Amino acid sequence: MKLRTLGLSVLGAVGLSALTACKKDEAAPAPSAAQAPAPAAPAIKAAPLPADTPLPQEPQEETAQAPQGGGTVRGFVTFKGKPPAPNPITPGTDPNCDGMELVDQPVLVTDGKLANVLVRVQGNVPGQPTTPPSTMVVVDQNRCMYKPRVQGAVINQPLVLMNSDSTLHNVRGVSGGKQLFNVTQPPLKTKEALPPKEADVIRLKCDIHPWMTAFVVLSPHPYFATTAEDGAFSIQGLPPGTYTLEAWHETLGTKTAQVTVQEGQEATASFEFVAAK
Repeated sequence: MKLRTLGLSVLGAVGLSALTACKKDEAAPAPSAAQAPAPAAPAIKAAPLPADTPLPQEPQEETAQAPQGGGTVRGFVTFKGKPPAPNPITPGTDPNCDGMELVDQPVLVTDGKLANVLVRVQGNVPGQPTTPPSTMVVVDQNRCMYKPRVQGAVINQPLVLMNSDSTLHNVRGVSGGKQLFNVTQPPLKTKEALPPKEADVIRLKCDIHPWMTAFVVLSPHPYFATTAEDGAFSIQGLPPGTYTLEAWHETLGTKTAQVTVQEGQEATASFEFVAAK
């Protein structure tokens, strides 16, 4: 995956009072209904980045580099049948959201290819790196939408929350029914959060703009990839061996496939999700 870099502004509790309407969501593969207000989560612990770290113009799709050598796994994720219709979004009255997408489309299919599927090697990999990458996993808030919607990260890799909008956001991270963090995002500011070791899939929500949803899928190693609109994925540098690949989608669930990797060789794997009858 491509590297994300950005500058990190100071942490703070600015604007927390604006979040009295924050609601506690249940973590689920798909957005759930709003519930009663709940107290804000304790402030997360995060180390500030150097002040001279340059801000990226846009978040990058890939965040972790797999080791060199080994073999490569390539393939496609396809969708059979008629994809579900997108959900309309009611954007509200915030003028800073003008120009945002007006539909929520978890199942994004183009010419039978499925986007936003996180493909990863299940479990540990022999010889995998013992420390997480120092590169940052970036989630941007742009025109009141999260970008990217789905991406992977190595456990304990720095997660940076970026607000490119001229409006207030909050980012609430939930995993397995547990709230991990809830931070205020003043306009054009950033914060850093560290995903806990036990988390698997972190769902991000904004209580101020409740249609906003994104997912960060964690692995103990950098052997993962997210499909784009062409449904393609590529996992490089995988040590020789036989592995179980998992394809994760936020609403369609998971598919698995076995693949055998040889040094310097390319293996193929494919996944097919089917429309509900």
